[in-house]
Amino acid sequence: MENRLNGPGEGRPEAEELLRLARREIGVKESPPGSNRVKYNTAYYGRETGGSGYSWCAVFLWWLFQQAGAPELYYGGRKTAYVPALLAYARRQGETAETPRPGDLVCFDFNGNRVADHIGLCESFDGEYVTTIDGNTGSSSENNGGEVMRRRRHKRYILGVIRPAYGEDEMTEQQFDAMMASYLARRGELEPSPWSEKAREWAEQNKVLSGDGQGMGYQRLCTREELVQMLYNAREKS
Repeated sequence: MENRLNGPGEGRPEAEELLRLARREIGVKESPPGSNRVKYNTAYYGRETGGSGYSWCAVFLWWLFQQAGAPELYYGGRKTAYVPALLAYARRQGETAETPRPGDLVCFDFNGNRVADHIGLCESFDGEYVTTIDGNTGSSSENNGGEVMRRRRHKRYILGVIRPAYGEDEMTEQQFDAMMASYLARRGELEPSPWSEKAREWAEQNKVLSGDGQGMGYQRLCTREELVQMLYNAREKS
């Protein structure tokens, strides 16, 4: 197979390896438009195909894992072009996640019927928007556009996240610290919930919370040190 990343016995690829392969496919289109005639379908079905019954967003991902030498990471090494079946299998295997990270397979529901109708490979997620590389998408149709493209969508469209068992290196302490710092910073920027409005007004009026000069950061995590200080402030005001 062309562009193979790992041969048999060479171990599982890392997520970034699969992403590099996917990026090289951006711009590939079915020909003629609307035909579903594309090289990924040809590889999947073993012959040239065409017609409405050959949607290929999931087939594109199957092809990527084949090229990466890790077919077992897609549907247990079997074939399916049906996104709901792929998501159901991942859930049974415990191969799902709450929020996407690079290399995850993101299942989308665009019409709100709680059935996955499209899937893409996660390139990044900023907490609000996910960027994916998708097969069979386009500017005229999210899930039947006929092209490999990079897409950016709001998290409200995410129905499920599949996390393949990549052969990732062990996370270093420095990487973990950086990840946690980023996570805590994002939490500190979140708006407080409406139900705490009266309590927040009281705390601010009585200076139970002093803030850090950049807002109160109501959604950030609280250390014991901060908790003790808040209790002390409340006692002083009582």
